[in-house]
Amino acid sequence: MTTATAGERARHAMGGGEAPVRWVWLAAWPVTAVFVLSNAATPLYVLWQREMGFSKGTLTVVFACYIAGLLGSLLVSGVASDRIGRKPVLLPALGLALVACLVFATAGGVGALIAARLCTGIAVGAVVSAGMAAVTDVAGPARRRLAALLASCAMVFGAGLGPLLAGVLSETLPGPTVTVFAVEAVLLASAVAVVVRMPVGAAHGGRDGARGVGGWVRVPGVPRGAGWQLALGTAVFAPGITATSFVLSLGPSLLAGLLGTGSRIVSGALAFAMFLSATGVQFAVRGLGRRTVLVCGAGATALGMAALLLAAHTGSVAALAGAALLAGAGQGMGQLGGLSLLNSAVPGARLAEANAALNVGGYLPAGLLPVSAGYLSDAVGLTTGATVFGAALAGLAVTGGGVVLLGRGRVSSAA
Repeated sequence: MTTATAGERARHAMGGGEAPVRWVWLAAWPVTAVFVLSNAATPLYVLWQREMGFSKGTLTVVFACYIAGLLGSLLVSGVASDRIGRKPVLLPALGLALVACLVFATAGGVGALIAARLCTGIAVGAVVSAGMAAVTDVAGPARRRLAALLASCAMVFGAGLGPLLAGVLSETLPGPTVTVFAVEAVLLASAVAVVVRMPVGAAHGGRDGARGVGGWVRVPGVPRGAGWQLALGTAVFAPGITATSFVLSLGPSLLAGLLGTGSRIVSGALAFAMFLSATGVQFAVRGLGRRTVLVCGAGATALGMAALLLAAHTGSVAALAGAALLAGAGQGMGQLGGLSLLNSAVPGARLAEANAALNVGGYLPAGLLPVSAGYLSDAVGLTTGATVFGAALAGLAVTGGGVVLLGRGRVSSAA
């Protein structure tokens, strides 16, 4: 007996048939809007740092509070979304993101920045689990590969658009922080309108094991038989997103220290180029096998860290730009490969939790390693800190690629 997915039930209620393809694209918009917020503060850190007088180590702690909020959210949001529905998780998350905009716009000290980043992380955790699963629900079984592509690209495109938008607005308009987050609030309000009308069902309830597999707050996981798919995706996604997190957290300091510029537009453009690379590469490799995508992602991350080392030791603009582009490509391919594996192996009733599990595996090192690198840079200098971090991360990326090659039979069976 086949049980309909939540998306199928919703489409039946609307008159049957698949949802129009425009709704698959629209369902990805809330993911983009929240991820714009996730990195909108990046070019403004140099401004806040000058006004508030905190160190690079403190800066990475502010960034890590976002990771802490995100990881805490992932312990709840995936399970909650699978049990009570996508909308009841997404709407409060968007509301919390609007609160974060208000706190950012009026921040007068480090405590406010930490609170705003924490709220942002909680909202992002809900969106990467419930929001990405909602895209798959709306797309339906026949368009799962398209859903994985759009959900993944929505995430990285929003993450890149945020710092570019913030950099340009903060350099060209008065009241930089207020203006940036007022514009972001408008984007989030439009995302709320999309979620309210999204053709997705109320809940998966107790079907397909959504209930009876543990409490509401727990480390997210996957159903029996999908563990290898999660492990292979995480092995490449984790080093990739850690590399981009490092560029985001210390990129402005690298630009100022190595290249002699504190321009928020340049900083935002670097981040945008990194995530534009992450977006574009996913469309470029969408026809390749999952194993190939993952191995190429691991290789791109390793090469990106090699370019970062070159930039740290030579002050080369080209090397730093190359590091950002390669890091973005590494995250993009690791993310697409991981989401595609989960979409192929996990039923809809556990998909949001599976997405949460992938992101826990990725964001945990993405929070810990850049913080360590920030304090190390304060102690021994930016060049040495970047060197140690880059070498360690390149080793993790190579190891992840090796894991995928050793588990090639698992990837092939998932395809």
